[in-house]
Amino acid sequence: MNHTSTTAGASADAGLATAGHDDALRTPGLTARSIAEGAGSFLVILVGLGATMLATETALQPTLVFGFAVIAAMIAFGHVSGGHFNPAITLASAVAGRMDWKAVVPYIVAQVLGAVAASGLIWLVLSANPQLTGIREFFSSASNGYAEHSPVQFPLTSAFLLEVVATALLVAVFLGATSKRARRDLAPFAVGLTFAGLLSFLLPVTNGGINPVRATASAIFAETWALEQLWLFWVAPIIGGLIAGLVFRSVDSWGAPRPERLEAADSEAPASAVAVQLGVHADEQSLATGSAAGSSAGTSADASAGDAQSFFASTASDGRDLSSGDGDGDAGSGTSGRMR
Repeated sequence: MNHTSTTAGASADAGLATAGHDDALRTPGLTARSIAEGAGSFLVILVGLGATMLATETALQPTLVFGFAVIAAMIAFGHVSGGHFNPAITLASAVAGRMDWKAVVPYIVAQVLGAVAASGLIWLVLSANPQLTGIREFFSSASNGYAEHSPVQFPLTSAFLLEVVATALLVAVFLGATSKRARRDLAPFAVGLTFAGLLSFLLPVTNGGINPVRATASAIFAETWALEQLWLFWVAPIIGGLIAGLVFRSVDSWGAPRPERLEAADSEAPASAVAVQLGVHADEQSLATGSAAGSSAGTSADASAGDAQSFFASTASDGRDLSSGDGDGDAGSGTSGRMR
């Protein structure tokens, strides 16, 4: 009865563990993840772009507001979608092998729609105020640009180079902070603070870009020059993201063992391991049959050698039964047979 109840309890525990493991492996569908990306992009653009356009002298620095918004969005929606909110990060994640390519287009579409919806809401709010005129100028002041539209007149080459480098650094921080070897609970803070720091550096050069959907959200409602220069703030971040993604893919491939080596290691059984297993079984058998061994002390040496050979043969047979069993019935029967 005790053996039966113990087996039943172990089977119940195994069932609960399997169910918990299945729940842990269950991930949201592509639609849910895309919606989370759109909601996170909406939050980032609404807070960050709104602070950039309506910042006052006593208000918090807009670059910090952008960084805090990224932290909040990653904490709120990152467990659903991964917390990209940036097409460069999405493409880099696919290149690095962190996500399926089939999710790239839905992610980017959701990010653009969420960002444009946020800037549209800002447009409606500003237009409802009769004291505010020239709403396009508000959006133009927050748009990304180069040459004559750069805050300090930086040329195209400087803007392009810095956008590539800054995006590559941001994506590298994201991929590193969200790696399996890292503290993932700290990833939102690492990414958000890095984003704020890079925006502060790029503010006099391009008015702070790095994120294509952020540039798109302001350019749609700005003057025509913003849309004409929008191409740079898509091409440069994507190039930077692809560079970082390729680097991390190479690093991951170097650090991972080859599958064929793992299979060979699993299939080979060293002779030393077999010997150790036989020795362990011999010790268990000798402890279980100690009294019987004492009563047969007068047996001849040849008979003892024959018994030892038969014992090791039966032990090896038990080892084969354990290894070829399903881990439940065969193992239990072999163990109970020896203990009896």
